[in-house]
Amino acid sequence: MKQIQIFLFFLLSTGIFSSTFAADSLSVNAYKWADSVMATLPVEKRIAQLFMQAAYSNKGQEHISTVASQVLDMGIGGLIFMQGGPVREVRQTAYYQSLAKVPLMIAMDAEWGPAMRLDSVLAFPRQMTLGAIKDNSLIYEMGVEIARELKLLGVHVNFAPVADVNNNASNPVINSRSFGENTLDVSLKSYAYMRGMQDNGLITTAKHFPGHGDTDTDSHNGLPVLKQSKQRLDSLELY
Repeated sequence: MKQIQIFLFFLLSTGIFSSTFAADSLSVNAYKWADSVMATLPVEKRIAQLFMQAAYSNKGQEHISTVASQVLDMGIGGLIFMQGGPVREVRQTAYYQSLAKVPLMIAMDAEWGPAMRLDSVLAFPRQMTLGAIKDNSLIYEMGVEIARELKLLGVHVNFAPVADVNNNASNPVINSRSFGENTLDVSLKSYAYMRGMQDNGLITTAKHFPGHGDTDTDSHNGLPVLKQSKQRLDSLELY
């Protein structure tokens, strides 16, 4: 059990949810349905709904059985697909959903489309390349297409766009994943990409925790520390 990879679904650990499924656009019936489902679950299963399991469609039966156990026995809330292929992912998603008493939330890091994680699919440019585009409507249209492709895969949440301002040339982890070093341009392009996906039924995430664009430490391997003022954070990273 201790070796099983589970990601706790805290919003700020991965990004900040920004979705068309916001509170003011959800119907009263949707809230009632969600509450009624949660009311049927014991407290352990409600806690489990906060967890996402890492899923790979390029691993063998042992991995599939492990994920299935997390879905069926523990009642986790979602899956984040990491690596694999599109056909295998669709088949596995259907299988895992068939086991879930509460529908699973399926997510993916697809910053430049499903190709960030899957083989045999179209790869869009990384965000730094898109930073050279003047017409942001083209980035909106890219978001539209990425939303279409992800929905075909059964994905509900894309952990994108990267809204980090790439203002540290020594950054080992953001760099080409950012739209650039200009705060306003990054904001406008992040918004265009986000809206393209949201307008087509995908939940989006503005990431990462503000300031990650100014780090010189890879947060996958260590803990970055920024010694900047609150005023600078407010005018740059939080913009």
